[in-house]
Amino acid sequence: MALFDFLSGEFIDVIEWTDDTRDTMVWRFERQGHAIKYGAKLTVREGQSAVFVHEGQIADVFGPGLYILETNNMPILTSLQHWDHGFKSPFKSEIYFVNTTRFNDLKWGTKNPIIARDPEFGPVRIRAFGTYSMRVSDPAKFMAEIVGTDGEFTSDEITFQLRNIIVQEFSRMIASSGIPVLDMAANTDQLGKMVAKAIAPTVANYGLTIPEFYIENISLPDEVEAMLDKRTSMGIVGDLDRFGQYAQAEAMLNASQNNGGAGAGFGAGIGAAMGMGMAAQRGPWGQIPAQNPQHQASAALPPPLPGTRGETVWHIASNGETDGPFGRGHLGRLAKEGSFTRDTLVWTPGQDGWKPADEVAELAQLFTISPPPPPLPNAAPGEA
Repeated sequence: MALFDFLSGEFIDVIEWTDDTRDTMVWRFERQGHAIKYGAKLTVREGQSAVFVHEGQIADVFGPGLYILETNNMPILTSLQHWDHGFKSPFKSEIYFVNTTRFNDLKWGTKNPIIARDPEFGPVRIRAFGTYSMRVSDPAKFMAEIVGTDGEFTSDEITFQLRNIIVQEFSRMIASSGIPVLDMAANTDQLGKMVAKAIAPTVANYGLTIPEFYIENISLPDEVEAMLDKRTSMGIVGDLDRFGQYAQAEAMLNASQNNGGAGAGFGAGIGAAMGMGMAAQRGPWGQIPAQNPQHQASAALPPPLPGTRGETVWHIASNGETDGPFGRGHLGRLAKEGSFTRDTLVWTPGQDGWKPADEVAELAQLFTISPPPPPLPNAAPGEA
C-alpha cells in the first residue's frame, strides 16, 4: 500500500510495465497529474521498448535495461525545447511501452476464391488459409505510422490490415507461380516463403516484420474436388479384370460375415460374384469354356448361328471346350470321320443338360450299323 501511495504522489520514481494480456502491443504510461522526476528509474524488460514522446515528438527509444533518467544518458531529450535548464526539475512527457515479442497464431485466409490458370485444368478457383506471426521491429516507426496517441493498442487493430496485405500478395503469387494445382500441396513451404518475402517491404513501412508465415491448406471448390476423387478412383481401379476378381472375393467375404440371414446373404454374394466372374471369363463367341459337364449345363450359351433357324442345332463338348453349333448333317460327317462318337456330350436349346449323343434319339441314328460295301463291278449275282 505504501508503494501505491508513493506512485500516486507528485513525483514518480519508478517507470515500468508488466502485461499479462498477451495481445497488447503498446501501452501508455499514465501520467495525469504526475511529473517524472530527474533521476527516476526506467525499467524496460526483455521483449519491450520504451518510447519517449515530448510535445508530440518522438524523443528517444530505450531497449531492455534499467535506466536512470539523467541528462548524461538522454542526449536527445536534452536537445529538445525547454530542456536547457540542466534537466534538474520535474518534467512531463508521454512514455509508451511497446511489446516487441512475437504475436503468434494469427489467422489469415481468402475471403473470396482466387482465380488461377492451371496448366492441366485451365481456369480454377482456389481458396487458402493459414497462420503467421508478427513482431515490432522498429518501435519508433510503429508509433508514428500506426499507433499515434492510442493509449492501449492491441494486435486485433493491425491484423485486419495485415490480412489484406497477405491475401493480395498471395493472390498475385498463385496467379504467377505456374505451379499446377495438384502440386501445390507439396509446395506450400515454397509458396509461404515467396509470400512472406513479397509482403516484407510493405509491413516494414509499419515498423513490423513477419518472422513466420504458413499456408495450412489450398483447396478447390467442392464440385471440382468431387471430380478429382472420381478420377483418382479410376486410376486406383486400373485393370478391370483384376478389380472384378477383387470384387468377387469381397462380396463373398461380406456375405460370410452377415450374421442375420446368413444363408440368404451368402447366396446373394455368391451369385453376384459368380456373375462378375462369368462375365470376365466369356470367350469371343460369348461362351464359357467348359471345365466339366455340370459347369456347362448351368451356363447360358449363345443362340444358333444365322441360317440354322428351323433346324435343330447341337453344341458338342470337345477337349474341355464348347464347339458348334452344328446341324445333323454336319454331325453325320463328323461321325464318319470318327471325331463324333456315341459318348460325345451334346446339348441343344431346351434340352435338360448335356447328354451323350447315343441317348438322343435323333442323333443315335447316326451310329446304326453301316451298310455293307457296294458290290464290285461286273460281279456275278450273289458274289460279294
